[in-house]
Amino acid sequence: MVKGQLVPAMFIFGDSIVDVGNNNDLVTLIKANFPPYGRDFAHHEPTGRFCNGKLAIDIIVTDHQPAYMSDKANGEMLLIGAEPILHQLLPVIIMLQQLYTVAITGKSNASSIISNGIHLISFGSSDFLQNYYINPLLFTSYTPNMFSDILIESYDNFIQNLYELGARRIGVTTLPPLGCLPAAITAFGHGSNQCVSRLNNNAISFNNKLNHRSQRLKRRFSNLSCLRHL
Repeated sequence: MVKGQLVPAMFIFGDSIVDVGNNNDLVTLIKANFPPYGRDFAHHEPTGRFCNGKLAIDIIVTDHQPAYMSDKANGEMLLIGAEPILHQLLPVIIMLQQLYTVAITGKSNASSIISNGIHLISFGSSDFLQNYYINPLLFTSYTPNMFSDILIESYDNFIQNLYELGARRIGVTTLPPLGCLPAAITAFGHGSNQCVSRLNNNAISFNNKLNHRSQRLKRRFSNLSCLRHL
């Protein structure tokens, strides 16, 4: 651990809300690696963050986390943390297994890094806004309540996978008022500039389920030191 650090590493799993550049290496039409993205960030250059400046995680951590899919996230850089995409569970697990490999080769006590590091999970916003609400195959087959149940089960499985690999300090973000996001008002507000109440109600329902499941996970894994909502 570097002198002054409170934790040995931070691992951030999430969607575009916490994406620091993974999207740059994905085959997709949705990108953030061009101006005006990044105009208020370091060097005033786009990095792949869906923001003109810093993300919330850039304020939480002292050093900017490298995107797991970037060239910078390798070797010793993985030992201070990385930010993979939550939906790609296999690369996430491989990343943590790589840390164990580093420990075995004698370069670092990776198991200690994983158990004492902070694992921050942010999910749900893109699942609803960029998937469920705009995909007829989903919103005609599942109610918002049914879709949120699917997400909660994925969350439960993800936490169990992290726990089995040694993670003990885990934080998870709740959904913001989805109906008040500018993109949601534009897409679903029917010409109004007011928040879309049904989207906000769905977010409240999801957050209640998330809290309930998190409490159940904490009871199941007694030595899970924290599973906090942010």
